[in-house]
Amino acid sequence: MENQRTPHFNDHLRERTMAMAAGVYTLFKSREIKAIVRPVINQIIRSSSSVAANFRAATRARSDAEFYSKICIVAEECDETQFWMDYLLRINILTQNDCKDLQEEIDEEVKIFTTIKKKMKDKLSTATV
Repeated sequence: MENQRTPHFNDHLRERTMAMAAGVYTLFKSREIKAIVRPVINQIIRSSSSVAANFRAATRARSDAEFYSKICIVAEECDETQFWMDYLLRINILTQNDCKDLQEEIDEEVKIFTTIKKKMKDKLSTATV
């Protein structure tokens, strides 16, 4: 099973996803947020923390199918976090200077989890053939 074969990789990704979620929170915690934007800020905080929480759950999966199910959620939540970050940049709540490193990390995580998801899907497909 994936989660038992790569503990160091999983530990590293757990830390990265937690740091990303904490980074999103920190980005907004001391800012004055207008009421109209508050729901969007809450959404990006929820989606980013969901990436970390669901990846943690994926690494504790009891089967490849359970791991794949959780990784699908992680990839989706990571993509959603990327969307909200892009949206906040587009509506000028954030600037590139505010979040360049964080945005790059989110982009990398989207690529990582999309790749893991595809590989697990392929593995599960060949296992059932």
